[in-house]
Amino acid sequence: IAWHLRNLPTYDPNDPSVGLVHRIDKDTSGLLVVAKTPDAKTELGAQFFNHDTHRSYVALVWGNFTEDTGRIEGNIGRDPRDRQRMAVFPAGGDVVKPAVTHYRVLERYGYTTLVECRLETGRTHQIRAHMKHIGHPLFSDERYGGTEILRGERTASYKAYIQNCFKLCSRQALHAKTLGFVHPVTHEQMDFTSELADDMAALIDKWRNYTRHNA
Repeated sequence: IAWHLRNLPTYDPNDPSVGLVHRIDKDTSGLLVVAKTPDAKTELGAQFFNHDTHRSYVALVWGNFTEDTGRIEGNIGRDPRDRQRMAVFPAGGDVVKPAVTHYRVLERYGYTTLVECRLETGRTHQIRAHMKHIGHPLFSDERYGGTEILRGERTASYKAYIQNCFKLCSRQALHAKTLGFVHPVTHEQMDFTSELADDMAALIDKWRNYTRHNA
């Protein structure tokens, strides 16, 4: 079953045979999968391991893109300078894992861009690390430098506007929007869509209004 994080049911965290099948980053909103039985968790876990699930995220990132679509391929591992952050490394080595993210531009706001990200792999902090790697950190993502004013004007009014945006959405602007998998019992294809969390929706509306009034 797919749930919003805030609606996650209570379960015994010491029982590894049920519960969360996969995780999303702390402070990322959106969909999760929770298994109610051991057999379901085994079957669903295999689908995630084999990349048979379908997942897409919506992210607001700093900067504009020259292309409407793109593919990011980069091996991800723990950043030696900050063990709570992931980084992209050259191929090879035992501490990195291959990762592929596909992105598509949804809306452009000049200094920021709303993108859809589709995962081929599911590495820790994958979208956040990949976007930083190509020069587009997630907006308001403190861990990856997104709480700096990376694009835009030097005016006091613009700086105040950005600070208000940070207050409006005080987390990385990332939402797990769609999730698809095969039901472990009925073997039906199950597809779920989640509306944006209120803070991220308000942030996007604020950027839309800014673009409209400053075009």
